[in-house]
Amino acid sequence: MNHPDSVRLNKAISDSGFCSRRQADTHIEKGKVTINGVVAGLGDRVMPGDEVKVDGKLITENENLVYIALNKPVGITCTTDRRVKGNVVDFIKHEERIFHIGRLDKPSEGLLLMTNDGDIVNKILRAGNRHEKEYIVKVDRPITDEFLKRMRGGVPILDTITKKCEVEKISRTSFRIVLIQGLNRQIRRMCDYLGYEVTELKRIRIMNIELGDLGIGQWRELTEEELAELKRSLEDSDNSSFVDRMERGTGGKRRRR
Repeated sequence: MNHPDSVRLNKAISDSGFCSRRQADTHIEKGKVTINGVVAGLGDRVMPGDEVKVDGKLITENENLVYIALNKPVGITCTTDRRVKGNVVDFIKHEERIFHIGRLDKPSEGLLLMTNDGDIVNKILRAGNRHEKEYIVKVDRPITDEFLKRMRGGVPILDTITKKCEVEKISRTSFRIVLIQGLNRQIRRMCDYLGYEVTELKRIRIMNIELGDLGIGQWRELTEEELAELKRSLEDSDNSSFVDRMERGTGGKRRRR
């Protein structure tokens, strides 16, 4: 089954303005197209952030680079598949072809970064478990000291133990948590394992980018200072990429979806 965020290679090339789909197919048949350094074939699909080159020319380059912080509402789905009702691309209605970096569950809200800069997407994803994401979480019953201790120390989910993390009680039924990994529905699964149900989940920070007072459903462009600091924090991602990918079990090679 195709990944919902993937698109056919010839469409990706056409959408970039490089040439038509038919011309793209001709380039692909002649072996002139690569995806992340691997020669592509007809029918291949690409993901947001993949590096596509035609005759060695990076066609995913875009002079009008966009970096957006969105306060995603509950009910919006993090996918670029326009067939999905309530997808984040249609919700934001940006004139550029942008895509999300990472995900937030449909029932969750808060900070989501979106861009058309494939290079920074790759660097953030390659950074693996190195960057912090901060959340405010509300659960269905009173939080105990034992709950906080076990959340901080690691919880067995998805055939692994979550990494140690920072957890702070805010009120009787809410807490703040800072993660340095991004397992599927991680916070919800951690709470569920300990007998708690998440009733509200909001992401308030990704690395140095903070949600602040951005209203639900609103978005803004990152400031020059935010973007510069973000890029500085990613400078060593190329050097660490192989180790991080090995930790994720990809054998040091990017999986084609």
